[in-house]
Order: sequence, then C-alpha cells, then structure tokens
Amino acid sequence: MKDELFAELLASAEEMVRIEQGVEAPAPEHIRSFSDIDVKAIREVTGLKQQDFAVAVGVSYDLVKSWEMKRRQPTGAPRKLLLLLQANPFIIDQLKGI
Repeated sequence: MKDELFAELLASAEEMVRIEQGVEAPAPEHIRSFSDIDVKAIREVTGLKQQDFAVAVGVSYDLVKSWEMKRRQPTGAPRKLLLLLQANPFIIDQLKGI
C-alpha cells in the first residue's frame, strides 16, 4: 500500500473514532437518513396476503413479516420497489406475472 493511501485511510479511521466518541460531528453532506416505510399499509392496499406479496416483490415471507413488525427496514432494491408500489400499487399486477 502506498504511503499516501495509508495516511488517508488512517486519517479516516481516526475521524471515525472522533465521531463515535462525540468529539467531532460528521459533515452534513455525509449524513444520510431514510424514512420508515409502512410495508403493511402498502401490502394491504395491494390486497395480497403476506406470502403472495413476498413472491411478487421477490423476497422471503419471513422478510415481509419482519418489515411489517418493524424488526427490519427494507433497503436497496426492495426499498425502491416498495416506494414505487406505494406511489402506484397497481404495478403489483405486473409483478405477479414475472
């Protein structure tokens, strides 16, 4: 590893420790926050049971249950798909055929 790259990596690790200890705040442009998604409400609008909804969205039944019980929050592609379903629940009909 080049010295310059190592120095940058070390500086980042030290910054992380300072932020974790509350000595320093992260830069505002580095803070990301996501609102919770009400998966149960989305599913209920589609009129599907949890198992059928899971198949249509392409995830496991257990994951849908975890989302609905607020033990987990959707991330990545499933999150984006759920946001699309929230905006237009009728696309579930297209997903069921895939």
